[in-house]
Amino acid sequence: MRPEENAERGGEALLFDAALQAIPFGFCVWAPDFTLVMWNQHYLDIYGFSAKAIRRGMSLYEVVALSSALGNHQGTDPKSFYEAYSAELLSNRGGMRTVNLEIAAGNRTLETAHIYAPGLGWVVTHEDVTEEIARSDMASERKRELERQYGLLDAAINNISQGLSMFDADFRLMTCNAEFISLYELPPELARPGTAFGDILDFRLKSKKHALIDREAYMAERRRIMDGGKFVREVIKMADGSLVSLRHQPLKGGGVVTTHEDITDQLTAEARMHHMATHDALTDLPNRGLFREELEAALKHDDKGRHPALLVVNLDHFKAINDSDGHATGDTVLRNVAERLTETVDGRGFAARLGGDEFGVLLPTAAVPHEAADTARVIAKALAEPISLGDRSLRLTCSIGIAVAPGDGQTADALMNNADLALLKAKSEGRGTYHFYEAGMDATLQRRRTLEAGLREAIEGEGLSVVFQPIVELDGNRIVAVEALARWEHPELGPIAPAEFIPIAEETGLIHALGAWVLGAATQAAALWPNRVGVAVNLSPIQFKNPDLVGVIEAALAEAGIGAGRLELEITESLLLENSSANLDLLGALRGLGVRIAMDDFGTGYSSLSYLRAFPFDKIKIDRSFMTDVATKSESRAILRAMIGLGKSLSMTTVAEGVETEDQLAVVRAEGATQVQGYYFSPPVGAEKIAAMIEARHYGEAFKGRDGW
Repeated sequence: MRPEENAERGGEALLFDAALQAIPFGFCVWAPDFTLVMWNQHYLDIYGFSAKAIRRGMSLYEVVALSSALGNHQGTDPKSFYEAYSAELLSNRGGMRTVNLEIAAGNRTLETAHIYAPGLGWVVTHEDVTEEIARSDMASERKRELERQYGLLDAAINNISQGLSMFDADFRLMTCNAEFISLYELPPELARPGTAFGDILDFRLKSKKHALIDREAYMAERRRIMDGGKFVREVIKMADGSLVSLRHQPLKGGGVVTTHEDITDQLTAEARMHHMATHDALTDLPNRGLFREELEAALKHDDKGRHPALLVVNLDHFKAINDSDGHATGDTVLRNVAERLTETVDGRGFAARLGGDEFGVLLPTAAVPHEAADTARVIAKALAEPISLGDRSLRLTCSIGIAVAPGDGQTADALMNNADLALLKAKSEGRGTYHFYEAGMDATLQRRRTLEAGLREAIEGEGLSVVFQPIVELDGNRIVAVEALARWEHPELGPIAPAEFIPIAEETGLIHALGAWVLGAATQAAALWPNRVGVAVNLSPIQFKNPDLVGVIEAALAEAGIGAGRLELEITESLLLENSSANLDLLGALRGLGVRIAMDDFGTGYSSLSYLRAFPFDKIKIDRSFMTDVATKSESRAILRAMIGLGKSLSMTTVAEGVETEDQLAVVRAEGATQVQGYYFSPPVGAEKIAAMIEARHYGEAFKGRDGW
């Protein structure tokens, strides 16, 4: 090549480079093999690339990965973005110009356009259109405002499931929707703007859509609602017995807008769910939670020397019936016993199934002690009558323990505990009899004193330990949280169950020190786990009496160095039974820290549903008692389905506790539980083993049952 030609071509390259750099937007070219051919400075500036970071021949994936690391391509990972973008380029080789928008670092909006040039590759332009879009939005906002307001009003009127009506200050109809017309079966002439409310009411009364009322008083009440200026909710009864919920919102300057909703089915469903949550599925008797509430209410009642008496009734040798005749026969026997108990105490007491073959009878105002003894004898006699089982009959005996307030206990816990001690005494005396509680029965008091002293020493001398049980998320079968559980081995008495030493800690006030210790141990252990795994700690209602509970939790989190979002605090509804307003405020303060709040043992208490309305729990843990026959009994499965559905409707995570078999796991998975916990996955284990289990799941090993961890 002649020197003059070389110089001429060098000049052309300089001119081309100058023209490329002068383009007021980013520019680059990708070869057909997705390698970078050329670019300009604007391209580097838009994505934040340094001049040294970009080189000729870089692969598309390398550039995408670098760009993502700088905060671009928000909302997707580098691999996904690369795959989608490369596929888009390959699909555009026909000479068409394709335009897209993407979000870059700093929430900037970029417009990218590419066109395929044969022999060269894809020519791509990149332009920051953030300000242009903002200006366009501002320019059109006023024009759209009236349309938006009209659209919102139209959507509110015509797309809500409730009926809607709007009346002016003279009680003349301004507008209504089709649902309102349908609910009251109004003719077209009464649904027109300007119709007087009195005419609509007269039609409803005449057509018997409204229960009989004092018309003038009803009209006056509507006027008071409008003039009151405040939101009002009421429920009216229709002539057919259905119930309609009205929500009135007075309007500024006069008038009122009202929604109308038929809540008959809703109330029926709520009543059914409440019944399912507070009654035993097999016998339809009240369950232990409802029985406890009735007992607590009775203890608060003082009726001139007449005090509550509690009878705990246990069937003798019932296990032998299940073992020899099968559970179906056992269920028949339990239903029969429930019917006889109900008939025996009808009008004088309150019967419940406490669990298994144990029943409770409450005499709210017994003339002690003879009335309790008389009732016990009547119950024993009724249950001793033969039970027909087709071609044969079965005879039962029962043992009964009796505790009478206030001498045998002034709280529900004490009275039930002492009735259980009396029941054990009746069984030890040969069964088929009843026995009153006696102080010092079976050396219980001595054991209590020994445990109280030992527990104090264990807390002070680090004689306690914590074990952990995984909580598994069904979507992916991975551990997402771990429940921390306190354990205590007495130097002389051996392992002491939490069910025995936790109540002692609560009654003596040691629960504050014990709870703080468990919280510290749990958060310290969690600090060694991946951030995706949370730790759950149970809080006793007594701990809420500590004015510095929030400070205790803050200190534990700070010392362990973990985020508040990884801590779950589990409470039971008993916390809210007393002084619920103050406890709800404290729960709100804990939520303010960022921790998650879970209701434990959900479904066992009378008031669980009301507390879900009172406080927005993050999680509900369905009590393990519902797992017993969930794989074999349609009634149990229906209860489980209802509780999981309730959690979903409230956007709460649902945890099925007590999952021990593959059949139970299949049921809770099919019914849509979010998470599960139980011996099927693992019993509570030590810190090292739970860490290994978490690490295994962290590296993606597939769950294969107990032996698969």
